[in-house]
Amino acid sequence: MLTLVLLLLVVGLLIFRLPDRFAVTRSAELPAPPAAIFAQINDLQAWQSWSPWARLDPAAVATFDGPQSGVGAVMRWDGNNNVGKGSMTITESIPDALVRFRLDFVKPMQGTSQAEFMLTPLGDRTLVRWTMTGTNNFIGKAMGLVMNCENMVGGQFEQGFANLRAVLTKMSAS
Repeated sequence: MLTLVLLLLVVGLLIFRLPDRFAVTRSAELPAPPAAIFAQINDLQAWQSWSPWARLDPAAVATFDGPQSGVGAVMRWDGNNNVGKGSMTITESIPDALVRFRLDFVKPMQGTSQAEFMLTPLGDRTLVRWTMTGTNNFIGKAMGLVMNCENMVGGQFEQGFANLRAVLTKMSAS
């Protein structure tokens, strides 16, 4: 019994000492000018064609409020265990340069995070940096002991870039 208590104490201490904040960032060069990419990330309805999460659960229900794009645009989703339930709201939008979001997660775990896309022109291509930041509560920290969120979320970002690249390539071929 004492061994179990000591083990729980050590695990609790490890969890407590993990960082309170997290950040996941991925970058990609995409074969399009900033305006074409901005149109895809600033319009939440356009996300359905390239979002990695839309492909994880094609049956997820997405609803939209506010303007179709730009500040105040809202998308709510409700899907399976892979995508959960929540909403995203555009909080800042600078044409061809930046889109920021507030992400409110309801399931499988409640929490609020921020995400942003920064666009940097590179001739006929664009460097896109996708970042998500937030805070880790005790449960989030505990999950970090068994799941690598950096790889999990980062992998989804990478898949999103691949999907977005395909959408942009198809658009330029049309």
